[in-house]
Amino acid sequence: MTSGSLERMVVTAYSDAQYNSQTGLPFTVWINPASYTHDFTICYADRQAPGSNGPSPEYNRVGQESISFDLVFDATGVIPPPIPGTPLPTDGVAGLIDSFIKLVATVNGVIHRPNYIKLSWAQLQFQCVLSKLKITYTLFKPNGTPIRAKVAATFMSFASEKQLAAEANMTSPDLSHLVTVVAGDTLPDLCHRIYGTSTYYLKVAAFNGLLGFRRLEPGMQLVFPPLKGASTETGT
Repeated sequence: MTSGSLERMVVTAYSDAQYNSQTGLPFTVWINPASYTHDFTICYADRQAPGSNGPSPEYNRVGQESISFDLVFDATGVIPPPIPGTPLPTDGVAGLIDSFIKLVATVNGVIHRPNYIKLSWAQLQFQCVLSKLKITYTLFKPNGTPIRAKVAATFMSFASEKQLAAEANMTSPDLSHLVTVVAGDTLPDLCHRIYGTSTYYLKVAAFNGLLGFRRLEPGMQLVFPPLKGASTETGT
């Protein structure tokens, strides 16, 4: 690409969670978004102990990112098509919007779910799935054919289980965890939270020298040691 040339946003669909198998033709927008919003979230668990003066949020996980923007579809002739020399569509923006919806918002019969999406626009390279789509038609031919529309879209970040497991060793059952018990905690529930299965509660009870696992006192601290079998049994 030569310096100063216009780079348009491209929306590409894939039929697999690893983003290897492209499906359909990529969609190149006619008009780039005027802006976009990139949201980040951090999720915490409320671990407030009885009698404490305030909550002590405990880190749980990094939540999903999202990208939101508005696309303008215009078939009035004011905006040239992405491919020079391409004639204006006779059905206004209807066919363009249908192509976009088929790519991002329609269930793919092969995978029984909507496609996995990648947004590409300069530094923005975002693997995601569609969360929300809203279409507002704003201009029409005398016969009612829409020739301009605004599409508000929100996409949520997506990563395969394999990719998440490789990137998030902080939740690995191969690491030790120190947990402060609060009211309502049970050993099976805590094991499920850390190892992905509750079946290790007897091993954890023995490791911590507990005579019984049914009654945990708020404020006590328990060590959850690495358990080699946990990662294979939970599928990570």
